[in-house]
Amino acid sequence: MLCAISGEAPQAPVASRKSGNVFEKRLIEAHIAEHQTDPVTGEDLTVDDLIELKSPRIVTPRPPHLTSIPALLTAFQTEWDAVVLESFTLKQQLAQTRQELATALYQNDAATRVIARLSQERDDARQALSSVTVSGGGAVGNGDSMDVDGQALPEELAAKVDECQQKLFSTRRKRPIPDGWATGETVETFDVGASTEPLYPGSSAISVDQSGDLALFGGADGVAGVYSVSQQQLVHTLKTGSPVTDTLWWGSRAVIATASGTVKVFENGDETAQLGSHAGAATAIALHPSEAILASAGADKRFIFYDLASNKVVSQVYTEAEISCCAFHVDGLLFFTGGVDGKIRIFDVKTGANMAVLDTSGPVGSISFSENGTWFAVAGKGSSSVSVWDLRKQVPIKELDVGGPVDSIHWDYTGQFLATAGPGSISVQQYTKSSKSWSEPVRKAVPARDVAWGADASSLIALTPEGGLTVLGAA
Repeated sequence: MLCAISGEAPQAPVASRKSGNVFEKRLIEAHIAEHQTDPVTGEDLTVDDLIELKSPRIVTPRPPHLTSIPALLTAFQTEWDAVVLESFTLKQQLAQTRQELATALYQNDAATRVIARLSQERDDARQALSSVTVSGGGAVGNGDSMDVDGQALPEELAAKVDECQQKLFSTRRKRPIPDGWATGETVETFDVGASTEPLYPGSSAISVDQSGDLALFGGADGVAGVYSVSQQQLVHTLKTGSPVTDTLWWGSRAVIATASGTVKVFENGDETAQLGSHAGAATAIALHPSEAILASAGADKRFIFYDLASNKVVSQVYTEAEISCCAFHVDGLLFFTGGVDGKIRIFDVKTGANMAVLDTSGPVGSISFSENGTWFAVAGKGSSSVSVWDLRKQVPIKELDVGGPVDSIHWDYTGQFLATAGPGSISVQQYTKSSKSWSEPVRKAVPARDVAWGADASSLIALTPEGGLTVLGAA
């Protein structure tokens, strides 16, 4: 019977009620007083848990080498030598540890210096970039130097944003549905009407002007066009120089984003301005409700605001992921970006500050705002459902299953109808305010990359995967 601590026969043996281990009484009591645990199992242990064991007293004979004074001196010398060797070993380990610590500190200092140098080089590169003039291809009004990382808008533009927001917010809820606007019964009768042959293969976005007649779209060959739905012919052909990634109308002017990172403005078929300097494709563009600010977003994880009065860059903000789509809130005070990381980021237009980040289930493909000012719809890439979010609660309030993948979504002007386009079909989701219910008045098996509302929501103009147009109207 040996002590579990000393490994020797105990003089006053005790046993633990919990583990059954045998200990020397004085040793285990000292351990319990300091640690309150069983030294073998680590369990909680008290003196009351010990049981004294009765055993005959064992007299341990003295070892033969400790029976004389010379033998004792020899033992003491051996023990001293062991202590000296252990001390020498500890000193060696201390010196090695100090050396490793010094090396780690030097490496940390070197890494800090490298980071500081790279940060300085980045700042110098941005400063150099700010003096580069953006020019080319008949562009005008863009020979000014570009401001980098200037997030806050100039005072005059910020004042326009405030004025626009106050005007739209105060009139939004009192605004009646325009006379002659399509009803749910009208939308139910939508059927495939006129269609064109493929015009611009590789097209991914279409925009229709305020008249609802002129459709703007372009393809992968660097050519875009303005198509008249009523005349069923191309009105203007626009040379963009690189694949078209997004389009919109600024009054009567066509605005086109390209894969080269630039944004081009055309009027009456002629290029009037070239904007942007994205390091990669300009993936999306959006027009502020005041029509004083244009935004472009790119694969370089940043978005840029332009003053359309001077065609100057007035602000740009870097985000944490590649931006796939963007949109201004209908009142103009907020700017939304959708990222390939599945996050929707909300920014203050005037300051560029990040206001909120919303998580979705996958890469964001399209964002569209309802004119009620509180709802916006989100379509994820490859998803067969559309989420309707409430901006006030910042949570989805409705999931609309459209039966297949969705590439694009667009609300109509009244906020009653939400059009969806995908490789399998085009559909319209209708919200009835009186009954607070959703319905699907129409779904057609027409493949489409994008879709836009015609005049008075009386038609839908769809961009086919082949780069042509298909018009759906009342039968």
